[in-house]
Parts: sequence; structure tokens; C-alpha cells
Amino acid sequence: MTKNLIQIGIVHYPGALLSAVQGMAEQFYLANTICHQHEWDGVFKTHIFDGLQINQGVIDETAPLQVIILPPCLDDSYYLNPEQSLLDWLTKHHQNGAIICSVCAGAFVLAETGLLNGRRVTTHWALADDFARRYPHIGLDINKLLINDADIITAGGLMSWVDLGLELVAQFTNSQIMRQLGRFLIVDTGPREQSYYQSFTPKLDHGDEAIIRVQHQLQRDFQNTVVIRHLAQLAHLTERTFLRRFVKATGLKPTQYLQHLRIQKACELIETSATSIERIATEVGYEDLSAFRKTFIKITGQTPKEFKKRFVR
Repeated sequence: MTKNLIQIGIVHYPGALLSAVQGMAEQFYLANTICHQHEWDGVFKTHIFDGLQINQGVIDETAPLQVIILPPCLDDSYYLNPEQSLLDWLTKHHQNGAIICSVCAGAFVLAETGLLNGRRVTTHWALADDFARRYPHIGLDINKLLINDADIITAGGLMSWVDLGLELVAQFTNSQIMRQLGRFLIVDTGPREQSYYQSFTPKLDHGDEAIIRVQHQLQRDFQNTVVIRHLAQLAHLTERTFLRRFVKATGLKPTQYLQHLRIQKACELIETSATSIERIATEVGYEDLSAFRKTFIKITGQTPKEFKKRFVR
């Protein structure tokens, strides 16, 4: 069976994760191998472009690119300030019908093109606050590991280039080929969410000393019920002013902040102890096991038992 070659460009910009750049090329190579087993001709042809080639305009583009991928990045000196030549190149190919994809910090580069305006996208959960500050006009959903918006695909985690590769293989071949590739790579092809892997790290670098004082108190006393009046007194603020400044500094209401603290503590206990789920719920401040379970699902996307099965060996 003959299929038209899908031309895929992988951008090796400065600081890009080399294992992702090479790994995606190898992933599509393996997909071609599986396609051959199904009596298909090769489906994917990958091209790795470095930033210098793009900047100097010396790329051989005799075949139009159907897909362009911005891999994750380990160095924030580039993805926060990409060259205009790269942005123009991405925009041109998008206008010519290419699907533009990003992984992890690659979403920052893609956002600079303006192509994400009004879109719903994802990036790494640890980069979410910075992304939201820089691009408030872009809908960010860090619970999703991958969001396929037809001509734009964004993937969240540092290793979600594997998920992106599987998504593209399924899109341009079929789910059977994708699952066979997943089995060969020994990776999970079932639905996953980025929320499974998030951890709560309180923001303490916002410069509001009164709110930091309250955060320190909540860290010590997370098992107890939040009383806004008491927290406002600790901060020497009116309740209204305290709530406004707390949300501005942390991005969460005090009750939400406490929930995240408690669930993070619960996750740590599940991973590091043999304590029962019921006992852990009590230790982190929940008298009602049902309420603990609902909050745990809301924040992590899975039940406590599912979390334990996934992460505890």
C-alpha cells in the first residue's frame, strides 16, 4: 500500500533537548518499520533543522512540510527570546498548511508567533505561571498532557514528545500502528493527564512579606481548618485586602491553597509510607474520607488508590 510521505521538520533550536530531537526522528523511523510490516511504503520522512540554517535561510525545502515540531528545552536563554527568523519561518509554514507542534517549553516559542492567540494549549506544569503571565490571552490547561487543536498541537511534559509522536503516528496512519509502536517502545498508549505528575510547590518569591508569613503558618498548620479572619489578623490586614493580596501572590484562594498543600502531603505519605489511605486522609486534615477522595481526584486527576498503583512499587 502506498501513502504520500509525511514530511516532518524537527527544529533543533539552541538549548533544545537533544534526546527529544533525535528520539522523535527515531520514533518515526520505527513507525515506518512497522508500516512496512503492514505492507505500506514508508509514511514519515523527518528533517532536523538547526537555528542557524533557519536564520540564514539555507534550508532545502523542495518538499513542503506537513508537520513542524518545537521540542522541549533545557536552557531558558533562547525559548524566552527566540529569533524573529524562526518565528517568521513557523508562521510561513503554518500559512502554507503545516501542523505546528510544541513540547514543553516549545510552547513559549510558538506563543511568540501569535498563532496561539485565542487557543487552548498546554505546557509543562512547572512553567505554567510564567506562561500565564506572559500570554494572558492564551487559554492554558496544564492538566492536559496533549491538546490536539487540528493545525496546532501542544504537549506538556518534558518527555511528552513520546506522546506527541504517538499522536502523529495515529493521525497519519491508524490507531493499530500507533499501539504496535507503543508496545515496541514499551510506553503507555492509553490516555494520561499531566495532572497525574504535578506536585505543588508554593510560590514564595512574590515579595509580599505579609502573605509569605501566612504561607509559612499554613505550611506548619495545614491539618487545621482555614479561618480567613485569623489569617488576615496574622497578616495585619483586613479580610478583603488579605484575600486580594493572597490570590495575587499565590494564584489561589486560601482554601484552595490549603487543599493543594494537604493533597501534596498526602501524595508524599502514599509514596513513602505503608500507612492506609484512611489514616493518611486523617493525618492531612480530612475527617471525611469521601471529601478527601473528591479533593484528591480534583487536584491529581486520579483516586488515591490509582495514584498508589501508578507511583508506588
